[in-house]
Amino acid sequence: MENETIKIGDGDLPEEYFGSLLKYLKDDNITDIDYNGRELWVKDIYNVKEKVKEPDVTPEWVDTFTQHISDAVSKSFNKVENVLEAETKTLRITCVFDSVAMTGKAFCIRKTTLSPRVSYDIAIKEGYASKEVLNLLINCIWAKMNVIVCGMPGVGKTELAKFLFQAIPDSEKVITIEDNPELHYPEVKPNGDSIELRVDDNFDYSKAIKTCLRLNPDWMMLSEVRSVEAVHLIENWHTGVKGITTLHTDDVRKIPDRLLNMMPKLDAQRLENSVYDCLDIGLLLRKRMAPDGKKYRYIDQMCFFSRYNGENRCYPIVEEGMLVTEQIPEEKLKMLGREGIYDPFTCSPELLKKMKGEKNEENLLLSKL
Repeated sequence: MENETIKIGDGDLPEEYFGSLLKYLKDDNITDIDYNGRELWVKDIYNVKEKVKEPDVTPEWVDTFTQHISDAVSKSFNKVENVLEAETKTLRITCVFDSVAMTGKAFCIRKTTLSPRVSYDIAIKEGYASKEVLNLLINCIWAKMNVIVCGMPGVGKTELAKFLFQAIPDSEKVITIEDNPELHYPEVKPNGDSIELRVDDNFDYSKAIKTCLRLNPDWMMLSEVRSVEAVHLIENWHTGVKGITTLHTDDVRKIPDRLLNMMPKLDAQRLENSVYDCLDIGLLLRKRMAPDGKKYRYIDQMCFFSRYNGENRCYPIVEEGMLVTEQIPEEKLKMLGREGIYDPFTCSPELLKKMKGEKNEENLLLSKL
């Protein structure tokens, strides 16, 4: 029987080349596999990290393994080309040569999933968010609101975005823009209308966002807003294209300033007004330690942004994981009302069925990476 292979770039790598790592690659509970030049560490969906003893994973084996990766992607890996990156549909591999890694040649393998790890029922059960907050979020996506999910690295921003994707009607065209494939919209929504755009040195985020507008989208999903592309994102949202994206910050109230700091300073007031006019919702994810020693993700903050009657406002709805008010800005209620949603904290049975979807709940672990 032929050995199974893993497709990396344009090449195919036999599974046997992964040696002792293969069992971790196939374990859905493992999210990260790291070798620091001396030791092998793995991290699971509960954010529990432990050192594992694999006698086969030696510096000599790592030399051979990284050479296989190098050959598969046709990239050099040496003292000059000292960082090697490769990916599959669900793996992101980064290797660092020992000329710059003083502890020895190192690598990191980050795993993503093709389906969301976030599910409605387990979210409520595990305290990711209350039923009212989840229903409000789902209704807001159905009402075509723009969302920025923020938080520090590793809190599950992309997983929350993938969960929210399920509230988008299949007929609405979605274009994703990423440098590394993590959103997996066609797999999350196999019956949806979508295009995946990949940025690289010749096709940067700004150009991708401009191109997106010519492809007649209803939604543009930017994996992360990091730099000057912020101004093009806001310009696209001004045209009526909707979107969900992520951002690194530790408070939803800082989102407008974070965006403005990425934009040209020629007309700061106009750009600030545009941010509040186009951005509807800010979400902040955090991790909490449970009594069992495991770390769980949860929605720590949610707010509505609004520019109404010439005034820019931020309306906190969730603070420290708790719903603090049911007062929703008037213009957001109008957006919900146009979609027939008059009780923002209750989902219609049809929409709830859509969110719960055809999924095996036993294999979905919400609020974890």
